[in-house]
Formats: sequence, C-alpha cells, structure tokens
Amino acid sequence: MKKFSELSLDELYGILKLRSEVFVVEQDCVYQDLDDKDQCAYHLFLKKDNDVVAVLRILPKGVSYDEMAIGRVIVKKQYRGNGISREMINKAIDFIINDLDNDKIRLSGQAYLREFYESFGFRKVSDVYLEDGIDHFEFLLEVKNEH
Repeated sequence: MKKFSELSLDELYGILKLRSEVFVVEQDCVYQDLDDKDQCAYHLFLKKDNDVVAVLRILPKGVSYDEMAIGRVIVKKQYRGNGISREMINKAIDFIINDLDNDKIRLSGQAYLREFYESFGFRKVSDVYLEDGIDHFEFLLEVKNEH
C-alpha cells in the first residue's frame, strides 16, 4: 500500500499500464483513466517478476463519494481465478477500517460481479447504470462498530 508520492516511476508505470491493458484494450472502452484522483489515492498493487499483476486504489472521503472508496480493481488476465482480487479487496477493507478508521466504504462495480462484492458484506445501493458502456451498480459496506 503506497500513497501516490511514494510510488516509484516503475511502479506507477506498471499500475497505469495494467489499467490501460484491462479497462481500455481488453474491455474495449475508450475513457479517460487518468482522472486526477490518483494523486490523493492509496495504491495497493501486487508484483510478480517485476510485473504489476493486480491493482486497486483507495480514495479518501469526498473525492468520488461521501465515503471512502475502492476503485480500479484489476487482476491481469493470466492471474485471474487464483483469489488475488479477493485478497486485495480484503486488504483494502482492513486498511480503510483499521488504519484509516473509517466504517463506510463505497464502490462502483460491474454488475456481473455483484455476488463477489456482496460476499465481502457490500450491499447494492443503486439501480443498474451504464459506465463506459458496461452495466454497474454502486455498493456500500457499513461496518458495525463493536465498541
């Protein structure tokens, strides 16, 4: 987990390369990935053999939503199906709750991943909507404080 300013140039390049590879090329979406939100985000990424193979970013409250947000969740095609995205989401949730002391997390997720996000305790809080030509829902996770 690194803040934008802590990323090396190679790490940043690897993150942006993977996001372009999946969101623009693989999913055939022409959209502006560089949205001026990366600079205030925490970036969680996994490298194998100096290659970034999984990424996500965590955005502070007020950047995309009133709550903390998880976004840009990607696992490189050949590494999918091995539980990497589950591990990444769990780490992000743990970081937001325990390190950043927040109890609400919102994300915009592709509709076909509904059960995946619900398995973490997220609940669907919107009707389906199109984002870059792909069906999405907004999901919200609210952690009950046990103090």
